[in-house]
Amino acid sequence: MATVDPQIKQQPVIRQLDDAAINRIAAGEVLERPASAVKELVENSIDAGASRIEVVIADGGKTLIRVTDDGCGMSPADLPMAISRHATSKIDGSDLLNITSFGFRGEALPSLGATGRLSITSRAAGFEAAQIRVAGGNIESVKPAALSSGTVIELRDMFYATPARLKFLRTDRAEAQAVTDVIKRLSMAEPFVTFILRDASNGDSRTTFRADAETGDLFDALHGRLRTVLGKDFAENALRIDAEREGFHLTGYAALPTYSRGAAVAQYLCVNGRPVRDKMLLGALRAAYMDVLSRDRHPVASLFIDCDPTLVDVNVHPAKSEVRFRDPGTVRGLIISGLRHALADAGHRASTTVANATLGAITPEPLAPRIYQMDRPSFSARSMTFQAQAPGFGETPSARFEPLPDESADELPLGAARAQVHENYIIAQTEKGIVIVDQHAAHERLVYEKLKTQMAENGVAAQALLIPEIVELSENEAAQLLDIADDLSRLGLTVEPFGGGAIAVRETPAILGEVNATAMIRDIVDELTDQGDSASVKAKIEAILSRVACHGSIRSGRRMQAAEMNALLREMEATPLSGQCNHGRPTYVELKLADIERLFGRT
Repeated sequence: MATVDPQIKQQPVIRQLDDAAINRIAAGEVLERPASAVKELVENSIDAGASRIEVVIADGGKTLIRVTDDGCGMSPADLPMAISRHATSKIDGSDLLNITSFGFRGEALPSLGATGRLSITSRAAGFEAAQIRVAGGNIESVKPAALSSGTVIELRDMFYATPARLKFLRTDRAEAQAVTDVIKRLSMAEPFVTFILRDASNGDSRTTFRADAETGDLFDALHGRLRTVLGKDFAENALRIDAEREGFHLTGYAALPTYSRGAAVAQYLCVNGRPVRDKMLLGALRAAYMDVLSRDRHPVASLFIDCDPTLVDVNVHPAKSEVRFRDPGTVRGLIISGLRHALADAGHRASTTVANATLGAITPEPLAPRIYQMDRPSFSARSMTFQAQAPGFGETPSARFEPLPDESADELPLGAARAQVHENYIIAQTEKGIVIVDQHAAHERLVYEKLKTQMAENGVAAQALLIPEIVELSENEAAQLLDIADDLSRLGLTVEPFGGGAIAVRETPAILGEVNATAMIRDIVDELTDQGDSASVKAKIEAILSRVACHGSIRSGRRMQAAEMNALLREMEATPLSGQCNHGRPTYVELKLADIERLFGRT
């Protein structure tokens, strides 16, 4: 009997995969979970010009996904083409850089039909309604159907043809939450479209999300949609963003620093109306708030970038969740500068949620039960009690009286100082309420802004190293670092090429004192590789300035005169970002008179 030499390997055979296998492989890239299917179907509805889109899911989308729209629909002849791979009405293939629609690959519907039980019912103007079914890649013939207009796409038993994929899905609740997040993101991108999401699990149908079409101009419509999606608090504490640079237009709303989250769960970014999760854009958003938020807090924003389609490539990710800009530095700079200008224009403004939290922490005493006449103490008993409580002539008053300031100061945003309590909190009276100011936090911010202004005017002093420190990098990393050498020099960090990939550090920022130049350079290189820009040196310098401001500001426990307190209030009104300290905490709380009266039952 002949034996096969184990050292001899059989020649691999190249085979052409059948369409069913191709579609199932493509589905693994395009359809990660039910939320991915909902995203593709809803985007098709938006591309069809729908003004009302209704989504129904069951068991987190695993057993049922139904999308109904009032778009342009499809003719009976178009239905077989719709479920064919790489067949689309969005592009003609002549220009892959000028893409203005959500879909363009023609992969979603064939992938859905390859993994689940798909039915498409549609009617276009001038045609009769028709339906086509696909189950596990098996296509049925087109049949007449009953539908007045638009399209209804129903997907049942997702991944039934690839049951192994079901094991990687999360719980029904988690999958349903992911679907909701997709609908919310798309609804913010299209405020003039009505979105309805229903959950039909267990034979029940309940509406879990609804956003009716908004009216008015773009900013008014967007503000109304954000109020629906992100809540009333965000709408009240959001700043309007409108900036433009070199063909890129940034619009949207961003929340005040004092309205922040403990995780990056409320950051929504769109590029040409397409919701994306781009690392560079999220990094720019974080950098814009770097100076007003602590590291454990995250900003809340909904931003939209519009540009010529040729300036951005949307075909870099199977799920179309990432984009690539021709000039990413311009986009990053636009986001940072646009947000910082909006924050500066907000001046001393702080989030209203701070006042709401304060009012929530104040609990009025419960009302005592009614005292009847027979239970009241006698007149003589009450007189003796009052005499016992009255102060004697030998006692000195515990309060210090100050002359009242100008009454017109009450009309100013932060009002007129009336008192100081616990040697740290200034009580000011405004026209419509009172303001409680943390004197240390407020003055810390004021000093910090002055130090930053001085640094911007006079530059950062550099400290020459007696012996230049040599840092070994790759040639590519060294080239990246030398490209921003001028920017680093303005911050007091001077670097020069030293042959090959080596970098010589000649000067470091004097304000940082003794630094580990090698570690600093490597941190900068890592940021350049990851984000295309670096703010490490500036962040370190500003951290030092923040500490200097903290130690040089008015300390807690210092008694302030009325003139000093009012001067602090006026300076806060004139200084940008004075509504929060260097760590993102509020510097003051404003309580409306109506809310205070409500605490005492006077309404």
